[in-house]
This record gives sequence, structure tokens and C-alpha cells, in this order.
Amino acid sequence: MTTPDARYGADEKKTLLASMNRHRDAVLWKLDGLDDEQLRRPMTPTGTSLLGLVKHLASVEYGWLVETFGREAEPLWFDPYKSEDMTVAPDETTEQILAFYGRARAAADRTITELPLDAVGRPAWRDHSVSLRWTVVHMLTETARHAGHMDIVRELLDGETGVHPAPTSTSASTD
Repeated sequence: MTTPDARYGADEKKTLLASMNRHRDAVLWKLDGLDDEQLRRPMTPTGTSLLGLVKHLASVEYGWLVETFGREAEPLWFDPYKSEDMTVAPDETTEQILAFYGRARAAADRTITELPLDAVGRPAWRDHSVSLRWTVVHMLTETARHAGHMDIVRELLDGETGVHPAPTSTSASTD
């Protein structure tokens, strides 16, 4: 019996990456149809915005999945240790943040694709090493967690809900 989607029968690395991409894509989908003001609008007492969450996810993908494994990440123009990755400055554009997220995803994907899951790296901000397997699971969890935050923020902004776009009659299930 064949499965309707390769995700359901893939090896461990492909399964992890497909799951992470599913949540990454949901993060981007949460931005669809909103204007710049809505994307930047703080919706919680701590200032959480949709675009700030995307900036944060890009920053942590570079940190965990690129720098941890000794690969080159682009220099940041903000300080993530001061939570500047969670906010969007007035001079930062939506296009800049989305492009940053795209580059972070691509760099992280190269690490995942090129290294074995048993590869070991050491985050500069930790006193211990981690495997790529642990790091991918950690980032999968981080992305899913923030995608959930984005679900709530989006609902507060305009009432839109859902994990993924509703499937059309010709598309496969997204479960």
C-alpha cells in the first residue's frame, strides 16, 4: 500500500524536515492578507507581533541550526540577547524580515541536509554540546510553539483561525 504523501514513509531526517517545513509554512501563512500595520501591531502586553515572531524564528534558526554547528550565519543587525529579535524596529521593513527568515531557513536546511543527525555542535550560549537530532527537534518545537502564538495573534487581529489554509477539493489532506 502506498501512502498519499512521502512525509508519512520517509526516513528520520526527511520526516523531521518535512514536519518543520509544515510549521514554517504555517508561520508564513499567518501573515497572508494583512497589511504592514497589522503585521507590526503588538497584540500582547509584552509586545508580541506577527512580524516580531518571524524575526525571532529567523534569529533562532541561525543560532541553533547554523552557528551551533560551526557554519557561517549572516551578521545580525540587532541583539537577540536583549530580546531585540522579538520586536520590529521602525526602520525594518516587512520585506527585510521575510527575506531574513527565508535566508535563515535555507541556511538551516543546508545544515540539516549536509550533516548526519548524530553530528555534535555547541551553542555559544550553552556549556554543553547538542546533537543535530536534538537541535532539529528543539527547533521543530520552537517553531510549532510560535506558530501557535501566531494563531492567537492572528485571531485577535482579524478573526482568522486555522492551522493551514483550508484544502481545496483537489488538494491532499494537510493533517
